[in-house]
Formats: sequence, structure tokens, C-alpha cells
Amino acid sequence: MKKKSVGSILFDTINYALLLLIALICLLPFINVIASSFATTQEVIEKRFILFPTTFSLDAYKFILSTPTIFKGLAVSIGVTGVGTLVSMILTAFMAYGLSRKYLVGRSAISFIIVFTMLFSGGMIPTFIVVKSLGLINSYWSLILPVAINAFNLIIMRNFFQAIPDSLEESAKIDGCNDLKIFFKIILPLSLPSIATISLFYAVSYWNTYVTAILYLNDSAKWPLQVLLRQIVIVSSGVQGDNTSVEVIPPAQTIKMAVIVIATVPMLIVYPFIQKYFVKGANLGSVKG
Repeated sequence: MKKKSVGSILFDTINYALLLLIALICLLPFINVIASSFATTQEVIEKRFILFPTTFSLDAYKFILSTPTIFKGLAVSIGVTGVGTLVSMILTAFMAYGLSRKYLVGRSAISFIIVFTMLFSGGMIPTFIVVKSLGLINSYWSLILPVAINAFNLIIMRNFFQAIPDSLEESAKIDGCNDLKIFFKIILPLSLPSIATISLFYAVSYWNTYVTAILYLNDSAKWPLQVLLRQIVIVSSGVQGDNTSVEVIPPAQTIKMAVIVIATVPMLIVYPFIQKYFVKGANLGSVKG
């Protein structure tokens, strides 16, 4: 094995040190959020930055979980995220596959229209009018159907499908496969990295649903987790408007930290299972334009 030069060793050392510094800059704020959510009232007031709480406390989480509707909000968010991601992936995959075929009539025009929507949109009020005219107000479908297909995700998946050799499709057609069989038997199994990547994008988007829920859901009993967590933060700050009651109310800052943890942890749990596909899917989908 060739011995490294002094310059190479110095470069590696500086490189590792720089990467470690960047990692700490990204990691320390998140550790502070978690630690602060488990800290006591006194410690949060006295300290600006906490890496490990002196006294372990669950007051913030007890306050949040004492809200009767929090578990229903969690169920709503899980349901909207699951159903929404499934619907979005089905529609995106079918449309991306069609646009990836060079023989599709009007392919360029359709692609232009899709890209156009990334730059220009009707805005909030026209979108609300459309949702209302379709009878989706106060329905969970109002959180899914208006955003079922994301143009950016569609383009990534289309580019991934285009990277698959045409010879595979030609061979399948010789064996008697139609377009549906080719799509389900060949294209989808080869596209797992892209599917996992786009699924994560959609899942995070649906999980973080907030503005659309406020606009389209008049019944507070149907609110997803993000809206309920916001209401809890408002209540903990001393603003009236909720029937939540607990014996000890922690400071608003501790509540905010616990809310961040509750809203973030589910996505962090999902990510490791698809992490091996994530980078590969994003990179391969950007090879062709």
C-alpha cells in the first residue's frame, strides 16, 4: 500500500475536521430542542442552550398529551399522509411513465404545461374557489386532491423512467407484454430508488399539512396534528380559546420544543428505512432533462 504524503494527510485532516464541524452545527440545535423539551421550568428560564437537562421532566409532554383531541389529530395526520402518499404516487407514476415514452403524441406540450405550473399558479383564492365548487370543503380529500401531483416530483420520476433502456421494453413487447404489464413487471421493480425518494417527498409534504387544513377544514375535530400542535402552543402562551386544562402548565418555550419533537420524530423514524434509496433516486432522476 502506497504511503500517503504529508500534504495528503494534512488535507484529509482538515477535510474531516471541517465535515465534523458542519455536522455539529446541524446536530447541536436539534439536540438542544430535544433536551429543552425534557428540561424543567427553572432550567429553561435560566439557560439559553441545553445539551442535557439537569433534571429530567415530562411536564411538556404531559401537557400536550392531556389534550383530548391530540390522538385523533395524530390519526388524521397518519391517515392523510398514508392515503395522500399512495394517491400521489399512483398518479405521478402513471403520468411520468406516459411522458417518458418518446412515442406519446403531444408529449412536449404536456411537459411544457407541467413546467409552467411550477412557475405560475392561480393563487390561494382561485384554488379555494375550485375546491369549494368541487364540494371538498370540510373533507379530508381537500388536503389530498388539490396537491396530488407535484410537478417537480413528476419531472424527477419521468427522468428516472427515461434512464431505463428502451431495449427492455422492446424485449417485453416481443414476448407479448402490453404497456400495463411492462409498467408493473419491469419499470416499477427497476424504479424502487425513485419511488422511495418521491414517496418521502410526498409523505413529508402531507405530514406537514397546515395552511390547507386551516383553509378547507371548518370542523376543528378534523384538524390534523400540525394544526392542533399550533393551538397547543397558543394555549400554553396564555391565549384563551381552548378547553385544555392541566394542573401544571410548563413555560411556552418548553411546549414549543416538545411540539417540534412530536412533529419531527415520525418522519425521522421512516427515513432510515428508505435512506439507502434516497440519494440514488434523487441523483439518477436528475441525469436527463
